[in-house]
Amino acid sequence: MQLEIFTTGGTIDKVYFDAKSTFEVGEPQILEVLREANLSIDYQVTSLLRKDSLELTDEDRETVRQAVLDSTASQIVITHGTDTMITTARVLADIPGKTIVLTGAMQPARFRLTDAVFNIAGAMMATQILSEGVYIAMNGRIFDPQRTRKNVEKNRFEEI
Repeated sequence: MQLEIFTTGGTIDKVYFDAKSTFEVGEPQILEVLREANLSIDYQVTSLLRKDSLELTDEDRETVRQAVLDSTASQIVITHGTDTMITTARVLADIPGKTIVLTGAMQPARFRLTDAVFNIAGAMMATQILSEGVYIAMNGRIFDPQRTRKNVEKNRFEEI
């Protein structure tokens, strides 16, 4: 296996329930995105969590960390909610020998207008060309989680 993708939930996997007028984290949407992409890369998708990132605990982050450590793949993509993506990326910062890229979406992957497909593609490409380390792929850029923040007002990530 060349690339392993771990899903943790977040907006990228949210489903809108009209009757409730709320969003809930549903099944990982990356499988559908990848199925439509006609990829020629060897990958595996493993669902770890189904949570909004604001609900992630230290134990959840340790689950993600352990999964990355246990993976035989050297290229790792993690789909994650954007609110605490940077926190999780920093927990993974000292893992050697792997290129780890976290990504997510500002709009659910099920929506017609979503950044999910673009962000997933960017993350998958980044794992193949970047040196080992931990990165965030959002808004058409690759970020160092140590020098990044989510700008809620502008609805995007930016370097600090």
